[in-house]
Amino acid sequence: MNSRREFLKHASSVAATSLLYGATPGHAVPVPASTDVGPTHCVSLDGAWRFRLDPDNVGDVRHWSHEVGGTLDDWTPVAVPHTWQITQHTAEYFGTAWYRRTFDVPHQWTGQAVRIEFEGVFHSATVWINGHQAAEHLRKGYTAFTVDISPFIRADAENLLVVKVNNAFDQEMLPRGHSSDWTPDGGIYRPVSLLVTPPVYIERVDVDAVPDLAAGSADLDITVVVRNSGLRRFEGAIDCEAVEDGTGLRAMRHPDATSIAVPAGETLSVHLPIAVIANAKLWHFDNPNLYSLVVGLAGPGSNHQLSTTIGIRSIEIRNGSFYLNGERVRLMGVERMAGSNPEFGMAEPTSWIDHDHHDMKELNCVFTRVHWPQDRRVLDYCDRHGILIQTEVPAWGYDTFGGMHDEPSPVIMQNGLEQLREMIQRDRNHPSIFSWGLCNEIGGQNPPAYKFAKRLYEEAKQLDPRRLRSYASNSLQTNLSADVSALMDFVEWNEYYEVWFDGTLDELRSHFEEIHRAFPGKPIVISEYGYCACTPDRLEGDARRIEILRNHTNIFREKDYIAGVIFFCYNDYRTHVGDRGLGAMKQRIHGVVDVLGERKPSYLVLRDESSPIEALECEGNPSSLVVSLRARQSIPAYTLAGYKLRGILYGYSGTPLEQCEISLPPLAPAQSISATLRFKEQTPTRISVDVVRPTGFSALTSVWRP
Repeated sequence: MNSRREFLKHASSVAATSLLYGATPGHAVPVPASTDVGPTHCVSLDGAWRFRLDPDNVGDVRHWSHEVGGTLDDWTPVAVPHTWQITQHTAEYFGTAWYRRTFDVPHQWTGQAVRIEFEGVFHSATVWINGHQAAEHLRKGYTAFTVDISPFIRADAENLLVVKVNNAFDQEMLPRGHSSDWTPDGGIYRPVSLLVTPPVYIERVDVDAVPDLAAGSADLDITVVVRNSGLRRFEGAIDCEAVEDGTGLRAMRHPDATSIAVPAGETLSVHLPIAVIANAKLWHFDNPNLYSLVVGLAGPGSNHQLSTTIGIRSIEIRNGSFYLNGERVRLMGVERMAGSNPEFGMAEPTSWIDHDHHDMKELNCVFTRVHWPQDRRVLDYCDRHGILIQTEVPAWGYDTFGGMHDEPSPVIMQNGLEQLREMIQRDRNHPSIFSWGLCNEIGGQNPPAYKFAKRLYEEAKQLDPRRLRSYASNSLQTNLSADVSALMDFVEWNEYYEVWFDGTLDELRSHFEEIHRAFPGKPIVISEYGYCACTPDRLEGDARRIEILRNHTNIFREKDYIAGVIFFCYNDYRTHVGDRGLGAMKQRIHGVVDVLGERKPSYLVLRDESSPIEALECEGNPSSLVVSLRARQSIPAYTLAGYKLRGILYGYSGTPLEQCEISLPPLAPAQSISATLRFKEQTPTRISVDVVRPTGFSALTSVWRP
């Protein structure tokens, strides 16, 4: 297999290349004339499309799937990713709409497998190529899907792609009907790409990277899914290697290739022998070390490579606590509701995704959850910058099971299972995925809701047995042992005393003891808490949000069995049930920033409360500035390893004149330390001192003034 070794020797450069091409509306997008054997050839279909609404549902009858139906002037030029919910005159439109564009296919693609990947269409999509229906992806608005268009394309010609989209409220999907407190933005709202490969190709790679903490090594448990879209049986071999993302150095090469045989038209899952990384660099939210795992397929007529990003880390539950890489951690963060900026809606550009998550890192967020499967770019950010995240099947609210008796309806059960499977299939390799969320506030003691969550738990355990699973409950006020929380790996509770629930702070303290007694040995995560100005009697008042944030967080810190807390919410968020704003700005006031990202006073309070550092004090003078800091004993609590102390000295007019930085030794929870910063400049107006994480984000700031 020397050819295999040659095939993989440039592993650090095999990530799929994304080629972006522009086009005028309604005209073909040019594509490269050839494709090299190797990585998947990826051509972006983002950018210029044509779009029109179909309120009378006449598009099918008038054959819009392959005919213009009038002139192109009837179709509005738009840029995909796109949602019509951010345009003033269509913000309240829920129904059918159509998208169309053209692209060229060079003759070199003849005999290749050509697919289109849609990363997200809300919520139903029907796809046509050159007038032929190629696929449907119905009632699953947050999961990606791929369409094999090879039988329908024309080489050396312009090819027509048409997509019919529907975002009408639907009783046979999740979220069910109006049962969602977020924005149901319709459209092709995430990126679209052409994927060109040999006819026998690697469809996906599933990886479990399991560290041996004592030995410092890691086992890679790898399953490769190979698709033979050709007309003949394929015989070949699979090999793989791992490369450090930070250095480009090879960390592992599989010692032996694995022979395979795939019949024509079939898909084969191949479990490779365990591979070992000898000196494993662990993934941690403060040290998000990553690897590229490069898997190669070689055989007559098909050589293909697929690269996936992985991280090596262990997440365990022991003695009612979370352990990350063998260390007990108590985590804190904040949830973000995507699609809330009215300029973009759910069609968020990378720049805005990065903006919000950078802002969350500034808030000391290392732990979060979300109400639906996320954009791939969100998970990539969490992988690379260090945020543990729970993504969820979008089942929300008691109304999800309205009208059902002992069992969940078959269509809702099946829709939930399909969304769970598609979420796990695409996202399971992300080291940032802390746990799979199964549902949210469904009334977990209601028999059909209970059985729904139980079935999803079982399915998630089968699909990804090494990862945790849970659901966010709001039904833990009475009869606790009857709640489906009892089946979960850990308990999640949306805690809204003084907001949605009656009760005092002392009653909250007592109720935590009841929850702990009902679920002994299970960590408890506060999956939501905060303040919502969501009813007419509640005027927006950030002072009240600050009060609840401080008082409730302090109570959580009193309870050793509370393993994590997530404040809700990072942002005021767009939602069809919003009680503030009009059109694209219909929203709920719930965040520490507004829908445009402007910070409220509560932002800085949340930043300080979420810091693993409880106190930071400076005294002395510029030539000998003594900085004393103390790590928190309780939430959030974890070892501070690789942190630095950074001081910036400012002169008159706020001019930064000098910087001083020193490394800090590891600091365990509740430990204190003093260190000295020494500056040469002796006439500052202030010195700003930050404790800096290994990722470069500030964990806490103090200002010394003469």
